Amino acid sequence: QVQLVESGGGSVQAGGSLRLSCVVSGFTSDDYAVGWFRQAPGKEREAISCISMNDDRIYYVDSAKGRFALSRAKTKNTVHLQMNSLRPEDTGYYYCATRPAALCSWYGGHFDSWGQGTQVIVSS
Repeated sequence: QVQLVESGGGSVQAGGSLRLSCVVSGFTSDDYAVGWFRQAPGKEREAISCISMNDDRIYYVDSAKGRFALSRAKTKNTVHLQMNSLRPEDTGYYYCATRPAALCSWYGGHFDSWGQGTQVIVSS
């Protein structure tokens, strides 16, 4: 059974930084992808970044490029999302999710296991 546990959310002022972590368990190989998504209050869920775990290729949506950085820890089953220059519009719940194929996607429906979410609040 695949399980994901996120951590690292919190409250920061605009311009600050946070690092989110996602620990994944339950896979016996690297044939999967890990995506980060967020849902702002009153808005639909949106994709932020994704890593294909079999080749470590990382992808970002345009709004995340230059401010967010996804990395894979040496422990290999942990993925970090470093968020810099945070803005009030980055406020929301952040989720990591896994897709049982090493293919990144911005469509949440391709991901079948989700973490519980971690809240990020950015104040102006």
